[in-house]
Amino acid sequence: MEQRTLGKTGMNVTVLGYGGAEIGFRNVPVETVDQLINGALDAGLNVIDTAECYIASEEMIGKTVARRRNEYFLFTKCGHDSEGDHWNPQKMTGMIDRSLKRLQTDRVDLLQLHSCTEEQLRQGDVIDVVRRARDAGKTRFIGYSGDSQAALYAVESGAFDTLQISVSIADQEAIDLAVPAARSRGMGVIAKRPIANAIWMHDSKPDAYYQPYWERLRKLDYDFLKGDLQQAVSTALRFTLSVPGVHTAIVGTTRPGRWKENSHLLKAGALEPQRFEAIRTKWKAVAPPDWIGQT
Repeated sequence: MEQRTLGKTGMNVTVLGYGGAEIGFRNVPVETVDQLINGALDAGLNVIDTAECYIASEEMIGKTVARRRNEYFLFTKCGHDSEGDHWNPQKMTGMIDRSLKRLQTDRVDLLQLHSCTEEQLRQGDVIDVVRRARDAGKTRFIGYSGDSQAALYAVESGAFDTLQISVSIADQEAIDLAVPAARSRGMGVIAKRPIANAIWMHDSKPDAYYQPYWERLRKLDYDFLKGDLQQAVSTALRFTLSVPGVHTAIVGTTRPGRWKENSHLLKAGALEPQRFEAIRTKWKAVAPPDWIGQT
């Protein structure tokens, strides 16, 4: 699988990373998670991304692949409290230590602030927490995971090594806003929700979390989404990975074997310039100003 250098971190990451949200939120059996993640590593993937708020995700990752810790880059996120006391600097250090225990490691490669607001970033105390974690050797690098103006502020603050942000055929604000700013500063860029959750497959309106993309794609009416599903997913994923400045895309799945399929979809390489520009042109013609980045 193709690898790209994640900005100034120097980490050579595969263009596909494993996203751990689904295995946590969907209560996937640990036996299935074992097949999923070990199968992904066997297929050549070297990035695992999770978060302390993804229910049992960190714990299952620790149980299944901690023994292979030197074979992958491990990313997690912090800030969400199970009791609803989010972004409490007094609690966050304990949360980070809990994440390391769950992941069965003494350090992660990347610790990310998880979608806190621009106001919280400007106060600075949450940034100080992850900086102290880095200074203590609990993480090699620190990043921000979020969207829109908060993401732009995070980039311009100069505090972070990486940015994780939504980039897809249904979410293109970042292509003009935060990603160019991150690229100019040499930051690593991680694309989340890179295939817009493949939500175009649903004929009826989905749950609230997925509705913005579902509604957008109905209005964008891309021709390539009307044909073969695998080709549509390939085009969507290749679009995201063709955005200048994007280094890796985080994709989640609950089905073992999907990673070999996803890897095969990328064999065609970057999306052809004319197809890439056609998608961008359609977005610019259809998207109203309130189609901002969706966390």
